[in-house]
Amino acid sequence: MSETPKVAIPSGPLAGLRVLDISTVIAGPFASTLLADLGAEVLKVEMPGAGDALRRLAPHKEGVPLWWKVTNRNKRGITLDLRKPDGKELLGRLAAQYDVLVENFRTGTLDGWGITRDWLQAINPRLTILRVTGFGQTGPYRSTPGFARVFEAMSGFTRMCGEEGGTPLHLGYPISDPVGGLFGAVGVLAELYRIKGDPSARGQEIDCAVAEAMMRTLEFLAIEYDQLGAVRVASGNRSQYAAPGNIYATADGKWASIAASTQSIFERFCTALGLEQLISDPRFIDNPSRVKNNQEIDRIVSDAVSRLTLDELRTRLQAHEVGFSPIYDAADVFADPHFVARQTIVTVPDGELGDVRMQCVVPRFSETPVSVRNAGPSLGQHNEEVFGSLGLNAQEIERLRDAKVI
Repeated sequence: MSETPKVAIPSGPLAGLRVLDISTVIAGPFASTLLADLGAEVLKVEMPGAGDALRRLAPHKEGVPLWWKVTNRNKRGITLDLRKPDGKELLGRLAAQYDVLVENFRTGTLDGWGITRDWLQAINPRLTILRVTGFGQTGPYRSTPGFARVFEAMSGFTRMCGEEGGTPLHLGYPISDPVGGLFGAVGVLAELYRIKGDPSARGQEIDCAVAEAMMRTLEFLAIEYDQLGAVRVASGNRSQYAAPGNIYATADGKWASIAASTQSIFERFCTALGLEQLISDPRFIDNPSRVKNNQEIDRIVSDAVSRLTLDELRTRLQAHEVGFSPIYDAADVFADPHFVARQTIVTVPDGELGDVRMQCVVPRFSETPVSVRNAGPSLGQHNEEVFGSLGLNAQEIERLRDAKVI
């Protein structure tokens, strides 16, 4: 085990903001990590013993959870059983010192433990409370448990993925969780802006439903059905709104993603591949025509691309300013010269694994630099530091540990 690195002082546009994160797994913690990345001081609270369930999800290295290290980076970590009276009392003492509380327990769970909005805001009236759940705080599904695939399936997203006429397809990553976390973080920032100018304002409760966040991300899906009665389903890798747009195989067995989404790009694309005759072809004269005849234009483009290696294709498309991308895996991301130049993958100190590498903070700020200061903490790593700051001495901390409160 490596020596525990010293936690860096947060910097960034949210420096000075304090966030208490009692949420679990991905969506809630992702929201608070976005705030931490931008400079907020975030304290992550876990149950004693088992800790957050995310610790048990693959991948692991020598028993250390790697996913955890990214999802809970830039945080300090403590353990606290909120169900016990001593745990609730300590949570209240912490809440008095924080600006935001993030939770994603099933709707009504915290109320059942006596941790209500009224109780929290009697302690700290300006506390902003972000509640991230699958289906929200109201409605028939309010208490229904769920996970990312449920929200992706019910939003209409999964039905749009997969091969045409085939089985709907789930992605290999629970994308709705970070999407929900992103909307939650935006909600927190909006609320902080609201109360900033009113010293007497009471903090709001923010109801962020991951299923709704995923629906919102899909943009035209609802209005298309409302106005046209159309139900959008899977079309494989072929774009449903612009043509040509697909993943094409090259002569050397590699893959390229290409989308000619505007008329000018389409014309440059045809020139790059020696397909100038398509520009004046009535079937492909404009984008609606090309979408209508997308199978035919895809056949022509696929044949042309298959005669070129990936490097030959890249050279031609770049010369004509046509955007495309080879299909990357993680090794390709690490090796790409653009990502290397921008330090898109950064090295981060960690007390369990030594230096680890992960994605940089997004976005970047010209006057208030942001950084990944530390990877996710080990279980209860900052118990003595945090509880000591509340005035507890070593004997009291040991008593709480023996009682499994911390």
